[in-house]
Amino acid sequence: MEHATKYPHIVVHPPALDGSRRVTAGDAPLGIASHLDDVIEILRMADLDRIEVEESDLIEWQGGGPDDWPGLSEHEDD
Repeated sequence: MEHATKYPHIVVHPPALDGSRRVTAGDAPLGIASHLDDVIEILRMADLDRIEVEESDLIEWQGGGPDDWPGLSEHEDD
């Protein structure tokens, strides 16, 4: 896996109760995203903007993919 040396392991963590998701590179926190555009901006600010966010195998999406941004109402019990 040649690109493993060029880019850190990026993880978009499972959604919190408010729907936001932590973004990390290895053990380093990069930011908090509320939607896909935030992930793109966080990676841009970390100089990792060459990664195709929705299609890259460099990003591990935990608790759902790039289209999963649940809000608080989806976590509440009725």
